[in-house]
Amino acid sequence: MTQADKLRTLLAEPGLITMPCCFDPLSAKLIEQAGFPLSFMSGFATAAARLGMPDTGLMSYTEVLDQGRNICNAVSIPVIGDGDTGYGNALNVKRTVKGFAQAGFAAVMIEDQVAPKRCGHTAGKSVVSRDEAFERIRAAADARVEGHDILILARTDARHEHGLDEAIERARDFRRLGADILFVEAPRDEGEMRRICDELDGPKMANIVEGGLTPALPPHELEAIGFKIAAYPLTLMAAAMKAMAQALEAFKTGTPAPDALMSFDEMKTRIGFDAYFEEEKRYAESR
Repeated sequence: MTQADKLRTLLAEPGLITMPCCFDPLSAKLIEQAGFPLSFMSGFATAAARLGMPDTGLMSYTEVLDQGRNICNAVSIPVIGDGDTGYGNALNVKRTVKGFAQAGFAAVMIEDQVAPKRCGHTAGKSVVSRDEAFERIRAAADARVEGHDILILARTDARHEHGLDEAIERARDFRRLGADILFVEAPRDEGEMRRICDELDGPKMANIVEGGLTPALPPHELEAIGFKIAAYPLTLMAAAMKAMAQALEAFKTGTPAPDALMSFDEMKTRIGFDAYFEEEKRYAESR
């Protein structure tokens, strides 16, 4: 099965898919090792991890693709990639979708923000016209038709400037133009979340940013409302940053407590040393 086929199978199965998001190959491996069937390369977290900078369109297409290729090569579960605005006009969008498919992504997210885009839960974002937004999704769908097996996750940030009605209308047309999964970013309350699921066809994704604009409802409630995927784009990054900050603080008076650290043996196993040495031994024994 291709990674896109794996994702299609997941979407066809009953129940909500809880999707912790990754930002590098190691975080992706930890997600897979924990038994989650799907991940998403978070643009916010990846910009922080790779550049140490905010998610404000500063990462280039080639930087995103390089990080994504390494992530996809590290795991066997399907991964959705953040294609931002597609990095230009319709032809750029087609190139972006093709590149993400070749990198190994199961799906690519294309959004309707003005470039350079911003994190959906921060200030200052705006969206392009309907016509330009539709052009992006049409180009993404065309890239798939031209032989690149990848799903299209269509995102709209129109709720921020134009209200929920406009966001739902855009998402409805995204679906008509070929989007496989719909994502209306930053609904403000449970009522808006219910409207999204009630009024739109096909799989919908909820984006749960702890401390963000959307209510952090528990997974069983998201499933009852009608969402198919619950994305957690910053949870692992926030956990890692807090743990690192606490360890650094501990160094000021001594060293971090042993129970605050993963053991060296577990680190080696999770990173892949044990598997590497086993395979190395197998080849050595075949001489």
